[in-house]
Amino acid sequence: MIRLTIDGNPVDICDGSSVLAAARAAGATLPGLCSDDRISPQGSCRVCLVSVDGGHPVTSCTTPVREGMAVRTDDPRAVGAARLALELLVSEQPARALQIPADRSELVRACAHFGVTGSQFHGAGHARGVDVSHPYVKLDRDLCIACGRCVRMCAEVQGTFALSLAGRGFDTVVVAGAGESWLASPCVGCGGCVDTCPTGALAEPGLLDPAPIDRTTTTTCGYCGVGCSLRVHVRDEHIAAITPVHGAPVNRGHACVKGRFAHAFTRSRDRLTTPLIRTAGRDSPLRPATWDEALGVVAARLSAIRDRYGGEAIGLISSARATNEENYLAQKFARTVLRTNNLDNCSRLCHSPSAAGLTASFGLAGGTNPFDDLDRADCILVAGANPTEAHPVVGARIKQRVLDGARLIVIDPRRTDLVGFADVHVQAHPGSNVAVFNGIARALIDAGHVDEGFVRHRASGFHELTDVLRDYPLDRAAHLAGVDPATLAEAARLYGSARRPAIVYGLGITEHTHGTDGVRTLANLAILTGAVGTTDGCGVLTLRGQNNVQGASDMGALPDLLPGYQSVTDPHIRDRFSRAWGVEVPDRPGLRILDMFDAATTGRLHALYVIGEDIAQTDPDTRRVQAALAACDLVVCHDLFLSRTAEHADVVLPAVSFLEKDGTFVNFERRVQRVHPALPPPGQAKTDFEILHLLAAAMDADLGCPTPADAMAECASLTPTFAGITHARLDRDGPLYWPCRAPDQPGEARLYLDRFATPDGRAALAARPYLPPGEQPDQRFPFVLVTGRRLAHYNSGSMTRRTPNLDLVPREALDVHPDDAARLGLADGDVVEVASRRARVTFPVNVTDSVAPGQVFTTFAFPDQPTNALTSDCADTTTGCPEYKVTAVALRPG
Repeated sequence: MIRLTIDGNPVDICDGSSVLAAARAAGATLPGLCSDDRISPQGSCRVCLVSVDGGHPVTSCTTPVREGMAVRTDDPRAVGAARLALELLVSEQPARALQIPADRSELVRACAHFGVTGSQFHGAGHARGVDVSHPYVKLDRDLCIACGRCVRMCAEVQGTFALSLAGRGFDTVVVAGAGESWLASPCVGCGGCVDTCPTGALAEPGLLDPAPIDRTTTTTCGYCGVGCSLRVHVRDEHIAAITPVHGAPVNRGHACVKGRFAHAFTRSRDRLTTPLIRTAGRDSPLRPATWDEALGVVAARLSAIRDRYGGEAIGLISSARATNEENYLAQKFARTVLRTNNLDNCSRLCHSPSAAGLTASFGLAGGTNPFDDLDRADCILVAGANPTEAHPVVGARIKQRVLDGARLIVIDPRRTDLVGFADVHVQAHPGSNVAVFNGIARALIDAGHVDEGFVRHRASGFHELTDVLRDYPLDRAAHLAGVDPATLAEAARLYGSARRPAIVYGLGITEHTHGTDGVRTLANLAILTGAVGTTDGCGVLTLRGQNNVQGASDMGALPDLLPGYQSVTDPHIRDRFSRAWGVEVPDRPGLRILDMFDAATTGRLHALYVIGEDIAQTDPDTRRVQAALAACDLVVCHDLFLSRTAEHADVVLPAVSFLEKDGTFVNFERRVQRVHPALPPPGQAKTDFEILHLLAAAMDADLGCPTPADAMAECASLTPTFAGITHARLDRDGPLYWPCRAPDQPGEARLYLDRFATPDGRAALAARPYLPPGEQPDQRFPFVLVTGRRLAHYNSGSMTRRTPNLDLVPREALDVHPDDAARLGLADGDVVEVASRRARVTFPVNVTDSVAPGQVFTTFAFPDQPTNALTSDCADTTTGCPEYKVTAVALRPG
């Protein structure tokens, strides 16, 4: 620490800090129009001038602190020079610049600080116009003071480099791209430029209205699993804007186009605001009903099915969008009221192989290290993930590390945005992950990159692994994966020679017939190099797709596991829950999601209760899902909108979004964070927590834990990994990692430093051979379809399609390689029919080299293009996770 004085007051601050940071830490008000803590200092505005040790004025933002330094923020020379610089800036501004509310303009606040109401300088004014082409980023060029903050934010924080300053001197102004419209530029809509702009030159629609904000609520984003902290600004019970929390532990004042801007769905005209029921069978229309009527119908029919066929005739699908407390209550409802373990959540369809694989390798069903460990990683291996689009804040952080010198390995069949930053791109065939990881593991061993001490003392299974790896010399592994052996060798060299390597992976590893094997063989790389369970290594991070995929499983919304991944077949564990709940917990594991569909079509499952998931759009082999829904005697769903699943339901209950509920989420790094309601529910909509309580009461049951805080407390009392977590503690101390085993423990951000949580305390190396995908192309279906996400839309698109994100990506397209397009006579925008062994769907074509020849890519965000009608029922042999990443298809020009 460095000690200096600010205006005579002693201040202790970290070495390397700026004088500006020290002054603000001391409580001094010191404007700085070109500075932002998130970006590098520039010192161009000259408004933050101070004197140091009685010398000439210096820019405090660019001056580092040193021991014993005496700083004066009130030095007359510094104040006079700063005021003069400010008046020069004001002289170039139109009158409206000082009419912006002070809470939205640092320039206005700086003028108030110095008492500047005008300027003694007079000269030419600007008439450079505006650019309002983008739905979220509005540019008023005449308010631009060329401070460069937006340019640095785009480059240093977001890593997109979409902005620059153009012109010279008086005419300098920010431009996007090469000067085209903002909408047509490479801007990704993260909002960083808007958030940092000190004058309002860059602004968003909701804050252009000068009316004051009524209230601001801090909460956690409900889109992807990164868990960004957001401030929701409400005016007249509508969201005016959402901004990232500066200094937040996960996103550090950054956000993406979804979390930052895509909130208009909350006031969409088609929000469900009242219960809907059918009164004359599945063919009759849904009609509005009261809550008492709707709950009465559900309670009576569920009770009848349970009492006639037993609880095993009912299935409940909980939600990765719901809070931890709602998922806890849902699994309790299923086990104590419905009397069934037929309970699952959508992690089955994405990261169940992560839970199984990480548990088998290390002992716990979560990532091994905190996100912050990426800050010290010297090599990052990104496998089967496209974080710049699916997890943009993570993608931006990876770019920052690479720009700071870290090496980057990307293993992905597509040429993603990160490939442009990578040292090595292993463009392997879809479904060849195990061959790739086995080949890299063999190369690590052959090149002497194994941490022998770690493997000897802290791992098991090494000899079994080496036996399997004899079959995977680089030439054979590379042949199986369709890559150059030298590429695999270089990936192994970079990862193996790194001192602090990190692995980041996503659904491209898990959503395969052998997804669990993919996770385990990827984990082998971290074990072999001693990169996990140590203070040096940066471990394995798994990117969760939805906001609470981790938490839904943590809370026990699984057919074989109670909260905290405690086995339902263990009589001692089951007895503890049974005593606490006052009802005997069923002892047999229940059905997984895909098994529920089979059970429905064979007459063994009579009712399906779906919370917040659109299984008719997002689950594989749509016809199979539709047949299952049609076969059920009763289908009930909670949702925000009339989804494809709701169209098949007998009762639809209006639920609320993450912006309207109270509770917690768990992000991809096991960080438990609070969720606070920023808006009241629309109409008669209710939280899933309230709905489950009301339904239980209608079935003559009492679920206890009347509030979300009570539910978390009950979960903590029964679950050792959550024992130290309460709402009160989270509100007081901030987010906590699990495991958090006691109220006086901080939680374990970095796992396994002493021992692994496996039965023998060692990390388990997995000897797994490569096996081919469940579905493969042939002469009739020669292409491989890979599905995933695009930046502007999220999952089924039910929220983002009801926002101006639709202006950014108004429809889905099929990505086709230029060679394939030329051979088929296709051009951008042409319609192509995509046929699989199950269905045919048409798409407009997007010709791009981001896909390899013989492969095509699309998403399932648009229901009028039912992508999952094409996908198969092939699934991971261990967990039942669908093989979304490999579907054999044919293309026929339309």
